[in-house]
Amino acid sequence: MLPQTAINYYDLLQINPQAEIETIERVYRILAGRYHPDNMQTGDAERFKVLNEAYQILRDPVKRKEYDRQFELPPNAPLPVFLGKEFADGIDSEAKIRIGVLCLLYSKRRANPDFGALSLLDMENIMGFPRERLLFALWYLRAKKLVLQDDRSSFIISAEGVDHLETQLPTNQILYKIFRASESGVMVYPKALTSKTS
Repeated sequence: MLPQTAINYYDLLQINPQAEIETIERVYRILAGRYHPDNMQTGDAERFKVLNEAYQILRDPVKRKEYDRQFELPPNAPLPVFLGKEFADGIDSEAKIRIGVLCLLYSKRRANPDFGALSLLDMENIMGFPRERLLFALWYLRAKKLVLQDDRSSFIISAEGVDHLETQLPTNQILYKIFRASESGVMVYPKALTSKTS
């Protein structure tokens, strides 16, 4: 598993970990042009350097395979953020679970727009909560139209859900912590990312 301070290159390039080399090259060219130090408006030498490192690793099949090993989690290991005391029993924890679900679905949709859904089983595995606790959160989020269900009974964030999350993000530290962990979570869980039936 990646250390807390390590950079997730897929996250940096905002691409799916299963992305083809053509996608990696296309995205890299766009971002490299934006952050190149010669670009007077948006140049950023440090970010450009990290983008180059990401590109050099992800375009080489051997280096990429080695890099991907860092993301392997034990089977069904929940993200550590969801194991904290913030998610213990109580009314407050229910609101945080709902935010956690929204964060996961937002990150999933952003990382993989074509398959932006997560199944209940995916959420159970990533969050480490029993199905019964998640069903209450999902009922509420669906009733508020923040989450939708697709034709496979998997869950997708709605436009209202995106707006709801983004309006709270700048002022809510716990939400930001959950969001960052969720973003890494959908990147780390290959089954959640690649499953077309989820």
